[in-house]
Amino acid sequence: MITNISITAVFVKDIDASKAFYLDVLGFVEHTDITLGDGSFRWCTVKHPSQPELEVHLTPPGPPYSPEMVAAINRTMDEGGMFGLGLAVDDCRKTYDELRAKGVEFIQPPEDRPYGVEAVARDNSGNWMVLVESREFSPADFEA
Repeated sequence: MITNISITAVFVKDIDASKAFYLDVLGFVEHTDITLGDGSFRWCTVKHPSQPELEVHLTPPGPPYSPEMVAAINRTMDEGGMFGLGLAVDDCRKTYDELRAKGVEFIQPPEDRPYGVEAVARDNSGNWMVLVESREFSPADFEA
């Protein structure tokens, strides 16, 4: 029986730079950072302190993906079109101000939505990060 989600992956351009971004800018904590085998594969995960059961694997695209797929993923990151993480926040406008002050690029400032307040940023590899301050909603909230 499946009991929970324990790991997710985010493609990154540079593991060291992304690790620093997730730790120093977003407030995640380091979990695992090891090099395996002949040194060609690095397993680096971070966690958010309030959700220690979920690891985020920071990994550059590579095997087993084909060279064509790796190139496509890298192009998508370069264009800023790769989805990364959805992040729950307690105050979207305050978090927006704090992250902007740290140099985070936003492609959408906080906006009211039927489900809460949402802002969209990019991590240092160009991946989307959706920040949502949730509130109760019903399907009728979307009909207006």
